[in-house]
Amino acid sequence: MTEPPLLLLDVDGPLNPFRSRLAGLRGYTSHRMRPTGWMSHRDPESRSARRGLRVRLHPSHGGRLLALPYELTWATAWMHEANTMIAPHIGLPGDLPVIEWPELFADDPDGLFWKTRPLLDWAAGRPFAWVDDMITPQDRAWIAAHHPSPALLLNIHARHGLRDRDFTTLTRWAAEVSGAGR
Repeated sequence: MTEPPLLLLDVDGPLNPFRSRLAGLRGYTSHRMRPTGWMSHRDPESRSARRGLRVRLHPSHGGRLLALPYELTWATAWMHEANTMIAPHIGLPGDLPVIEWPELFADDPDGLFWKTRPLLDWAAGRPFAWVDDMITPQDRAWIAAHHPSPALLLNIHARHGLRDRDFTTLTRWAAEVSGAGR
């Protein structure tokens, strides 16, 4: 039996469509949170620091993600706080693996997105789907040239978050990868 592909999941953009208005998001709920990494970049006396970060989440996303044939992993600047702050609101377990970034928001010498190289190291040659709002054509080309297994890079618009068509894409891709491995 082979391992399922990895699903490397970002929070802001895919799960938290932060660029949209809450009124336009059916089924989403709004929460105020104070993630350590984000709050450290703010003046502690500012209004936004006192109120916390507005996070919009859809309670059905956890169940839909768990139903996919993947091994879920957080690939987000929220790191372990995704398990404690995000997971309970969407129905995911609070013990998912987390990619621990060597440096948040680091500049890459070749202009790649700061997550790309550490994410590829984490995947360790396994097939993976990466769900994020910041994937660039340069990241796609670099991963295609440096990763020996299939990889789906699913760019999610931060105004819309994960949609039905994204879940369909993830389901189809996992079936294709599983079928190719037989």
